Amino acid sequence: MTTPTFLKNSPLKESVKIFEKFLKKRGKSALIATPYTWLLLFFLIPFLIVAKISLSEFVIGVPPFKPILKWVGSNLPQIHFNFGNYAYLIYDDFYLVAYLSSLKLAFIATILCLIIGYPMAYAIYRSSVRWRTLLLLLIVLPFWTSFLIRVYAWIGLLSPQGLINSTLMTIGLIEDPLPLLYNDFSVCLGLVYCYLPFMILPIYVALDRLDPTLFEASHDLGATPFQTFLKIISPLTLPGIIAGSLLVFIPAIGEFVIPDLLGGSDTLMIGKVIWTEFFINRDWPVAAALAITMLLIIVVPIMLFQKFKSQESRS
Repeated sequence: MTTPTFLKNSPLKESVKIFEKFLKKRGKSALIATPYTWLLLFFLIPFLIVAKISLSEFVIGVPPFKPILKWVGSNLPQIHFNFGNYAYLIYDDFYLVAYLSSLKLAFIATILCLIIGYPMAYAIYRSSVRWRTLLLLLIVLPFWTSFLIRVYAWIGLLSPQGLINSTLMTIGLIEDPLPLLYNDFSVCLGLVYCYLPFMILPIYVALDRLDPTLFEASHDLGATPFQTFLKIISPLTLPGIIAGSLLVFIPAIGEFVIPDLLGGSDTLMIGKVIWTEFFINRDWPVAAALAITMLLIIVVPIMLFQKFKSQESRS
């Protein structure tokens, strides 16, 4: 690296030389440290702050919790952890029902995304290059519009006076509007619609890496298309299936917007409960405990996926 001309006679010349030496000696280390710094600033530190709040006591004030570290006597630190927030989650069935409901709806949405997304990914993979680009563009196209607008659009479609019920009543298939909105059905539909691309794209990438000669060899050996899919395509695309399932399942557990707009009073998801505890009840310690518990639940499938990937790489 050469010193710029306008700095040759500048007081900053020595500083530039020091910076150049630093880049030569520590440039690679600084580059490697960048993602770790990002994780530290935007994941670890916020996580520790939320964990600290989850171990504090609720008070009426600003902020609505007591500090866990106090200085008493002659500047002696006193640390008080309150695990009652986590015990409260266990003893109150309301939160258990919210977790189970979130897991159920996220699991159903993931399965539906897989059932719908795999054939779509396979159809894109088998199409010509010209059509493949267009189809991939159509998959990504919904991301160009606001997430909130896309969810709101379903209210107009599923409401009693919406397009679906109006069409069915006009052609005489039903007499009264179907209860399509503000229930688990509408929440699952919204989750599938919003997260389906996250299932299609990883599966398509896994399919695109397959050797086309495998299909010819399987056909020459007398295997049916179903046998080819079951014994060749499915095992080889399993990493894409798992990756897509995680990309759908993990954000679906903590989803707040979709159950808030499309779900009814009987639809209970943990993301909505956390929002209520934070902004309505102002009980930050319980809300933080809910968030930490949800994060631990999410970490389990990620660890299983990492274990699967490590076993696959060793084999």
